[in-house]
Amino acid sequence: MKRLTKEDVRKILAQRFSEGFLSLRDIPRPDTLKDLQKAAKRIAQAINERQNIVVVGDYDVDGVVSTTLMKEFFAAIDYPVRTIIPNRFKHGYGLSKSIIEEVRDTDLIITVDNGISAIEAAQYCKELGIDLIITDHHTPGETLPEAYAIVNPKQSACDFAFSEICGAQVAWFLIGGLKAQLGLELDMKRFLDILAIAIIADIMPLRHINRPLVQAGLKMFERSERPAVKFLRSVLKKHAFSSEDLAFTVAPVINSAGRMDDAKIALDFLSAEDFFSASVYYARLLALNSQRKAEERRVYNECLQQVRGDEHCIVVAGEDWNEGVVGIVASRVMDRFKKPAIVLTKKGELYKGSGRSLGEVDLFGLLQDSAHLLERFGGHKKAAGLAVRGDNLAAFRSHIDALAAKLPKEAFIDASKVLGELPFSEIDWELIDILEAYAPYGESNPMPRFAALDVEVLEARMVGESANHLLMTLRKDGRIFKAIKFKHEKPLKKERIDLVFSPARNIFNNNQYIQLFVTQIME
Repeated sequence: MKRLTKEDVRKILAQRFSEGFLSLRDIPRPDTLKDLQKAAKRIAQAINERQNIVVVGDYDVDGVVSTTLMKEFFAAIDYPVRTIIPNRFKHGYGLSKSIIEEVRDTDLIITVDNGISAIEAAQYCKELGIDLIITDHHTPGETLPEAYAIVNPKQSACDFAFSEICGAQVAWFLIGGLKAQLGLELDMKRFLDILAIAIIADIMPLRHINRPLVQAGLKMFERSERPAVKFLRSVLKKHAFSSEDLAFTVAPVINSAGRMDDAKIALDFLSAEDFFSASVYYARLLALNSQRKAEERRVYNECLQQVRGDEHCIVVAGEDWNEGVVGIVASRVMDRFKKPAIVLTKKGELYKGSGRSLGEVDLFGLLQDSAHLLERFGGHKKAAGLAVRGDNLAAFRSHIDALAAKLPKEAFIDASKVLGELPFSEIDWELIDILEAYAPYGESNPMPRFAALDVEVLEARMVGESANHLLMTLRKDGRIFKAIKFKHEKPLKKERIDLVFSPARNIFNNNQYIQLFVTQIME
């Protein structure tokens, strides 16, 4: 393993951004998205003619943020709209006939973060004389819905500069198009605080235009007057925020509503009009998140009993698993076995669930090649949802495993592997400045991780409410650092260890120091 210097680290990170660093000035115009102008004109017509408008979102973080953005836009122009986020347990995913039945007297339906696979629902809209505008970012199938307009950067003949954006970004660009169409004075930066949550939570690559949007969103998070964000700042007790803060602290709590109950609770939180209301909705979200964690543990442990270990793509199924946690569990199974994982739960005659992938394994592509065995599927390279009949489950499991077996071993390697061995003598504020210059980290720009060998453990103790975090004081090369490993199962008895870590700036009680965030202690 190569021993690195600070300059080595700088060069490695610079190679990730061959296109250079883009700024907000480089973000493409909204009208470069296919059908966006057509959609904006139809919405403007509906506003001018006082027609009924319904916005239909999705129950994950991206869908909730997308819906919040649209709700906030229409509130800003004082135009009444109805917002609906389908209930996972009542309606299923996305726009459906049952949703349309609830709003059949409307004139215009706008989907956000869903709709690209709603063939039947689009036809039903047509029969009822309802104009349908689809805004989505998921990969289209061979047949597109018959809609008035489809705004999706992944559809053919769309010349948008960067297709890997989330549903909330598509909604944000639509708002930009409406701003131009209606001649409004509207600061588009006002939305960036929660837009950043969606980009990060939906695992969008933090390169190209996504990077400056998240950077600006994180800065906005520090000063936003949005009651929900002000409340989050008070809860987190922080003044500066990273993509990791949003990914691991904020997003799971918002996601818990749609997973365990109804995503409207999360929508109400993000849309709260005052600090007190935000605190009430957040308390409900925290309770749901606790339920989610307990159910997740149960399902995960039952999944492990089904994994053989020789699979190339893991497919496990349960009879009574909560549909709201199968995606999280799939991610945990994938992370443990370093293989794509699909977790399904029985719903009537179907097994429905989610899959997660890693490295260069294209899960959506694997599902496309297994489509003859599936009732439906959708998503993208790293995450997808699907449904399969019970009598096809065994055949599907065998077929997708055979497809994955043909992939090269390199495809299964996580891009966030260790960059090299980093001596403690190289860890200083100059290194921290280098690391922060290439932030935010996430998909396609993974957090730099380093190895340190034969490190002396001066102190180690379990901390946290459940005593499941390991706090250490470490020494090597004459340098001493505080280090923490989250979700550590047992006390550390060794006096010397090998570890994988990321150094970062930590601020506590207005004091700054460098802390090592340990991801692995090698046995």
